[in-house]
Amino acid sequence: MLIFQPWKIILILGVCLFGLLTAAPNAMPHSWRTWLGANLPIIPHKPVTLGLDLQGGSYVLFEAQVADGVKDRLQGLVDEVRAALRKARITYTGLSASPDHVSVRVDTAKIEEARTILRGLAQPAGASFTGVSASDYDVRVNPDGTAALTMTDAGREQIRSSAMAQSVEILRKRIDPDGTKEVTIQPQGSERIIVQVPGENDPAKIIKLGSTAAKLTFHMVDDTVSPQDIEARRLPPGTKLLEETLGRGANARTSPIVIKERVVIAGDMLKKAMGSFDSSTQMPIIQFEFNPVGARRFAEITKNNVGRRFAAVLDNKVITAPNIRSPILGGSGQIEGDFTIEEANETAVLLNSGALPVALAAVEQRTVGAELGQDSIDAGQYAAAGGLILVAGFMLLQYRLFGLLADIALLMNMILLLGIITAIGATLTLPGIAAFVLTMGMAVDANVLIYERIREEQANGKSVMAAIDSGFSRAMSTIMDANATHVLAGLILLAVGSGPVRGFAVVFVLGVITSFFTSIFVTRLQVVTWLKAKRRTALTI
Repeated sequence: MLIFQPWKIILILGVCLFGLLTAAPNAMPHSWRTWLGANLPIIPHKPVTLGLDLQGGSYVLFEAQVADGVKDRLQGLVDEVRAALRKARITYTGLSASPDHVSVRVDTAKIEEARTILRGLAQPAGASFTGVSASDYDVRVNPDGTAALTMTDAGREQIRSSAMAQSVEILRKRIDPDGTKEVTIQPQGSERIIVQVPGENDPAKIIKLGSTAAKLTFHMVDDTVSPQDIEARRLPPGTKLLEETLGRGANARTSPIVIKERVVIAGDMLKKAMGSFDSSTQMPIIQFEFNPVGARRFAEITKNNVGRRFAAVLDNKVITAPNIRSPILGGSGQIEGDFTIEEANETAVLLNSGALPVALAAVEQRTVGAELGQDSIDAGQYAAAGGLILVAGFMLLQYRLFGLLADIALLMNMILLLGIITAIGATLTLPGIAAFVLTMGMAVDANVLIYERIREEQANGKSVMAAIDSGFSRAMSTIMDANATHVLAGLILLAVGSGPVRGFAVVFVLGVITSFFTSIFVTRLQVVTWLKAKRRTALTI
């Protein structure tokens, strides 16, 4: 047990060196880290990422309006039922949607055919608790021709889970498009999403980005409707009335405009969008480019509708409706409107991220000031320094030289833990600092067990070498049991907890692992080196 093979020594020293290198940026001045990042990027140069409670920022809690998603899905089902029955030439009446089902009455002469068609509209929606695949709709057709397609619990859950997953990803693209802000975006419960943006002092910006649907569609304009018909709300079938903004700045005004309800190009056909300036007017514009499918459709529409107006509608508002002067075959174009370059860039970010599947409502917001964050850091540093001094002093008084070796291992444990957190990019929060302090006290537990065992073996008359060897080997089972229990508790917190609890659990689990390494291997390597330096016949511990 006291013989170290060369490869083990190299491995232990290598792990310690890794901890020193990855933790070093946290003690470097900002100018040094900048120089390393620019000239020697292969060397670690990024400090640990501080959480919202340590560096300040904004916190917003969004609630997904899943009920609206269910309503939209049922309304879409109405269109599917209408198209399917018309295609089969089945007469129907009373087609409508309610909060949980779609109802229709079909020709009693074609009930069986209608039943087959309506059941074909239902799709798998995961497995039930029995393991049998469930459908998103329960289809029931009565002998009198009345039929109902009722959304199942599996269907609602499918809409909810899909909406939450998409919303989290879209929020991430909108708030942190470059992936450099270290934002935290994660679900809370079944229908809520937490957004934490360190360094952002205005939660209103986050709310605006998160609550804007950014649903872009393109429609043809119906200019055949007279102003009198518009005022009387006499609109042709398949059209709808919206408002168009004319002019810019103080001269801006709104005017009614009638567009075709049919979406000729959807926003999901966009490849990219960006804010820019018009080369002739020098006014802010949004340049866009379609994907291959959208480009072909855009070329076809502009080719067949020269001289007609083409409207771009963002969140049910007409932002531009220009005349098509000539076919546009390149698959790109621009949107002009009454907006600044900042608004153009912001809208481009929203378009690039895609439309939200359901509306998000901000139900809670708060701002953490940088001063409060610095106070938390200072308090955490004082607590860590105080804990380190007390533990180190106790070990020195209790175990003398061996206590000093344990203190060296304790210091290496702190460096290694900080280095790992920095290397993996984990966010350090105030609960994480609490876990740091807790780890200090736990880090010497193994050394205490080993040293007390050595005392017992020495009291039983064993030699120095035999006592030390027995101390390390016989205390190992107890140390393994204790650390396994700690890791298991930390993993449970990590699995079921959220927010601060998870931050505590990450540092706690890593701290248990690093403390086991340093308390056993680093301490043992120091003891073996000390024994080899001079043959000891007596041991004071």
